[in-house]
Amino acid sequence: MTPDRDVSAVWHKTELDVRAASILLACCLFWGIQQVLIKATLPELPPIFQSAVRFSGATLLLWLWCRWRGVRLFQRDGSLWAGLLVGLLFAGEFAAMYLGLQRTTASRLTIFLYTSPFWVALVLPLFVPTERFRPLQWVGLVCAFAAVTFAFRDGLFNPGEGVSWQGDLLGLGAGMLWGLTTVAIRSTSIARLTAEKALFYQVGLSAAVLPLLSLGLGETWNWNWSWFAVVSVFLQTAVGAFATYLAWMWLLVHYSATKVAVFVFLTPVFALAGGMFFLHEPVTPGLLLALALVAVGIMLVNYRPPRLTPGRTRV
Repeated sequence: MTPDRDVSAVWHKTELDVRAASILLACCLFWGIQQVLIKATLPELPPIFQSAVRFSGATLLLWLWCRWRGVRLFQRDGSLWAGLLVGLLFAGEFAAMYLGLQRTTASRLTIFLYTSPFWVALVLPLFVPTERFRPLQWVGLVCAFAAVTFAFRDGLFNPGEGVSWQGDLLGLGAGMLWGLTTVAIRSTSIARLTAEKALFYQVGLSAAVLPLLSLGLGETWNWNWSWFAVVSVFLQTAVGAFATYLAWMWLLVHYSATKVAVFVFLTPVFALAGGMFFLHEPVTPGLLLALALVAVGIMLVNYRPPRLTPGRTRV
């Protein structure tokens, strides 16, 4: 990707090919396992400190990538205030997610986190009138509401070990902040930036804000890490916060955004499986029902009627 590319003039594929599907599958698999890695590392590294280290490393990697690719990050383009807003929302999302994983299971938190598309569907039409609701989207939102209701019911009345309504609420808050980040990107000047600069605002501001939040919460900065903690933070940084996020933005530029977005429902499935096999987290009927409803809701919210002209289209 070049820094002067006009995203509006890029030719998109309306259908996902094998390469795109493979990249998406790999991203969703890692994002599902990522929550398991974070939770498994919490006994050694406090949540916000862990997140701060992750995004500091990701900022450095992204800067090196941009230097190598010749992508300009610091030229004036009128995006500063929008970028600061996006970065703060992004940092808030991950603060809520990491804190939530202290108080609930990885599989439960991922279900709440992936209510993000529904927040986008609710809020984005207020800023982009062309994104108005269709009947199927309303059905999808009803599915999402039902999923959250079932999952919260489990947390309130059958909390079990390591599950609390506070953790569920933090997961839901993380999903809301993720959705608002997407809305801010799509409705401001950030949408006209390169993927690298848009991502740099997010990881860079997180690297600046999260260490201060960690100190404010009184977390102990432990630098005596086990090999597991080293590998976990490396994967969260190099694969999660750098490689998969860049790959995701590249896919949104080159392929149909709606087809790409449908794949996100696989992430809670992978998180559920990872939590069950690696962390021995319980799987309740309510959790399975919530997972199914979230998956159906995401597909309905992102559904677009097929276009009359197949093949490639200019958007």
